Amino acid sequence: MMSMIRVFVYGTLKTGEPNYHYMVDAANGVARFVGKARTVDRWPLVVASKYNIPFLLDLRGQGERVEGEIYDVDQKMADFLDDFESHPKLYQNTKIVIEQLTNEEDHDLGDGKVTHQCSAYLLKNFKPHMAELPCLSNYSSHGVAGVNAYMERYLRDPQEGLDFVIGEARYREN
Repeated sequence: MMSMIRVFVYGTLKTGEPNYHYMVDAANGVARFVGKARTVDRWPLVVASKYNIPFLLDLRGQGERVEGEIYDVDQKMADFLDDFESHPKLYQNTKIVIEQLTNEEDHDLGDGKVTHQCSAYLLKNFKPHMAELPCLSNYSSHGVAGVNAYMERYLRDPQEGLDFVIGEARYREN
């Protein structure tokens, strides 16, 4: 049996979100849905930039318990996700504790909830004002009150790079 890596997704890679298709594209590797989940600790999940991108800021203990999904992924998918999330230039692939709420068939685990160490993509370097933005417990690309809808990558300016998030450091996405 191949070794699998447990990953927590909280934004555009969740079921029904604009980038979910990457999770189910076998060309990217294997991703097996484990269940719906939420963070054990509080984290600030904010929507920022003119592209309305969800960011989980590396400020444990602030914000909300964030809802998302757990997947077991093979190394090929893990490598794809690292590239997709611009790790380590933008997001940092970091282990955090996640509470599983449902099983793979989306049945509530009730009192049988379990916790897992999962890889999650956290934003460690960010503009200071991002920590002051409203925190969400559950992201939706369709927008929430006071937050505009997500702008898909193909609609963005490819020359802008990552400085819209991290400021002075000038990184470019490849």
